Amino acid sequence: MSASATRVDGFKFLPPKLSAWIKTFIPESYEGDIPFTPLEKPLNEVRLALVTSAGISAKPDPPFDMEREKEEPGNGDPSSRMIPANVLADGFEVNHLHINTRHILEDINVILPLDRMDELAKEGMIGALAPTAYSFYGFQWYRRDFLEEGIAPMIEQMQKEGVDAVLLTPA
Repeated sequence: MSASATRVDGFKFLPPKLSAWIKTFIPESYEGDIPFTPLEKPLNEVRLALVTSAGISAKPDPPFDMEREKEEPGNGDPSSRMIPANVLADGFEVNHLHINTRHILEDINVILPLDRMDELAKEGMIGALAPTAYSFYGFQWYRRDFLEEGIAPMIEQMQKEGVDAVLLTPA
């Protein structure tokens, strides 16, 4: 690691047993560059999209399928949902087996900070919040169908909306 590099402890705030279990899926060392793309413009000109792994869906859309994972642990619903950035407080559902959804149902901003990002856009801190936010069902392990069914449609829509950067809020 170079003198200017910073080591980040991604497990710092996780419970020790959960941290140890997750580490079993990660190689001891990694050789190569960490993929990183710097912003091409100042943050106050960036159109930002929000993405969460909390299993949020707008009420008219079907909820995430939790039964599949009950039958096949580790194989959650591989799809994703597009959520209007102006979704009303009572206009969404949360379906996820691995998180306590109570706080999200009380205030969506705890996991998908739509109101906070809108405030930052109005203050000129970010250029704009994209009109669509995205959610998928986290807990996907090594799933090609997740990339095709869940991630690809998000990328396509973000490109249509001119998204410059994404803020991921993992559940």
